[in-house]
Amino acid sequence: MDKKTTVVLKKGEGRTIKSGGAWIFDNEIATIEGTFKNGSLVFVEDFDGYPMGCGYINQNSKIRVRMLSRKSDQTVDEHFIYMRMQAAWEYRKRVMLHEQDLRCCRVVFGEADFLPGMTIDRYEDVLVAEALTLGVEQALIDCADGVQKRLKRVMIEQLLKVLREDGVSIRAVYERNDAKERQKEGLTREKGLFWLDEVGFLEDVPDARRLQLDEQFDPHIEITENGVRYLVDVKDGQKTGFFLDQKYNRLAMQRICRGMEHLKVLDCFTHMGTFALNCGLAGADDVTGLDISGFAVQQATENAKRNGLSETVHFREANVLEELPRLLAQGESYDVVILDPPAFTKSREATKNAIKGYREINIKGLKLVRDGGYFATCSCSHFMTQELLAKTVKEAAKAAHKRLRQIEFRTQACDHPILWSSAANTPESYYLKFLIFQVVDEK
Repeated sequence: MDKKTTVVLKKGEGRTIKSGGAWIFDNEIATIEGTFKNGSLVFVEDFDGYPMGCGYINQNSKIRVRMLSRKSDQTVDEHFIYMRMQAAWEYRKRVMLHEQDLRCCRVVFGEADFLPGMTIDRYEDVLVAEALTLGVEQALIDCADGVQKRLKRVMIEQLLKVLREDGVSIRAVYERNDAKERQKEGLTREKGLFWLDEVGFLEDVPDARRLQLDEQFDPHIEITENGVRYLVDVKDGQKTGFFLDQKYNRLAMQRICRGMEHLKVLDCFTHMGTFALNCGLAGADDVTGLDISGFAVQQATENAKRNGLSETVHFREANVLEELPRLLAQGESYDVVILDPPAFTKSREATKNAIKGYREINIKGLKLVRDGGYFATCSCSHFMTQELLAKTVKEAAKAAHKRLRQIEFRTQACDHPILWSSAANTPESYYLKFLIFQVVDEK
């Protein structure tokens, strides 16, 4: 890192990092002293020269600097990245409920693991990496052999080293760099093999050989979560292949359904059938999963067969917003209704319309719950805050003439830790809110 490159904050700015966050925005910077390339490492100082730490810079992004360390004398080298990776893995070993849960979990969660811009998930013996920022792709890190390597490569090398030292065997690392967010950083969208155990890093082999290895790689991996088996597609599945963040929320619904007789369940936006299959495994007699994607319904149906639940757990393609009123008109009702919609908003500006969407879907879902039944609802949007979601569900319950008794408020699984700060919100890492209620009709 060139110590001559220093980002100086305006007086009174830098509130996010001063309160425990990890981002410096473009309008918080007074000057940049020295020359640099976008994606390179820089030091950060307050307006009065007080050292704030170091991170990487990108003038293509409103988030101008993402902090890697709060220590002014920290050298960001190979050993530093090893320390970060070791801390991330040791954290998962401590907090996951069962050792088996480590076999499919999020190992690195960006800012919450003090490695901004990088996500790495484990599916058995395959890692799936998602690099979302220019700094992860292009920042150069000093290594023990005297050469400099890209930050992304060093991250993978050091995580593999940490896992190997702990007896964990990894056969491949697959990249899912196809998220739209990369375009905001000036990056292209791409995916493919990044590392193979018997070959090493594919960027070191000829292009023809790389394409051949990529074509030969089978992206389908069977995992087991909460006792349920799934076939994950790390190449074409959503995100990195599977929504790991709902792991323990699915387990909570499995617990609620266990031991209840003649249980009828409706799982909306079922995707791979995850909540439906957890309810089926718990003994529910009649489970229906709805999803607008025919491909998702096909995957969910295959997963039901994989778990021996084809007789009790069924899926069909449907637009949930249109299907729920139709079910109500037919006189249908359920003991358990689960709403796991996609994010209705990905920007602050669209939040008002998103609130209307959440209110509407919750009204429709609540009307289908029998007296004394259970209702689970969630939001995976950063901008739908905990307070906003609670307010929206209250309004929906009133409109549906239902009374709610809260059982649990939950968030994302603990392998997706939430980095707290004293700022108004923590957008770097907090996004999933999950509520479970018992529903009682107004009488």
